[in-house]
Amino acid sequence: MQALRRYLVTGLLVWVPIAITLWVISSVVAVLDRSLAVLPAELQPEVLLGFSLPGIGALFTLAIIWLTGLVTANMVGQSLMRWWEGLLRRIPFFNSIYSSVKQVSDTLLSSSGKAFRKAVLVPFPGGNTKAIGFLTGEVSPGLANGLDEGYVSVFIPTAPNPTAGFVLLVLEKDLIELNLSVDEALKYAVSMGVVAPSLSSTDK
Repeated sequence: MQALRRYLVTGLLVWVPIAITLWVISSVVAVLDRSLAVLPAELQPEVLLGFSLPGIGALFTLAIIWLTGLVTANMVGQSLMRWWEGLLRRIPFFNSIYSSVKQVSDTLLSSSGKAFRKAVLVPFPGGNTKAIGFLTGEVSPGLANGLDEGYVSVFIPTAPNPTAGFVLLVLEKDLIELNLSVDEALKYAVSMGVVAPSLSSTDK
C-alpha cells in the first residue's frame, strides 16, 4: 500500500507542474486570441484558412505590441504619444486610473526603472523575525515628512499571491541585502519557503 502511494505521489510530482504550465499557457493564448475580434470578418483566420488555428491571436498581439514600440521609439512617435496622453489626462475619472497605471508600468517595465532590482531581508513583523522584500526606491519628500533621513520603500509579497503584499518604509541601515537574484528570492517567498534558492544563484 505504501509503495502504491509513493508511486502515485511521484507521478503527481511529474504531471502536476506540467499540467499547470500547459493550462497557464493555453489560458494566456486563449485570451490573446480574442484580439482577432478587432479584424473584419473577411480577414478572420478561420475565413481565410478555412479552419481555426490557436495561437494566431497571440502572434497578432505580439506583432501589434512590437510595431507600437517601433513607432513610438522615434521623435515623431514620442510626440504623438505625448499628445495622446495629454488628451487622455483631460478625461475625468479616467485620468486618475490611467496616470496611476502608467506610472507603475513605467517603473516596472522601463529599462531605466529601479523597481524590484534588489532582494533584501526586512525586520517584519517584529522581534527577531525577518521577511523577504524587494527594494522599490527612496521615500518621496511628501511621504518623508516627520521621518528621519535614510528611509526607503520596500515591498513584501504575500504567499502564494505575489501581487498582494505590504509596502513598508524602512531605514536602509536595517536592511540586509541578499546574495540572490530577484527571481530566486520571489520564487522562495511565493513558494512559502518550499523552493529553496539554488547554490549557483547564491554564489553570484
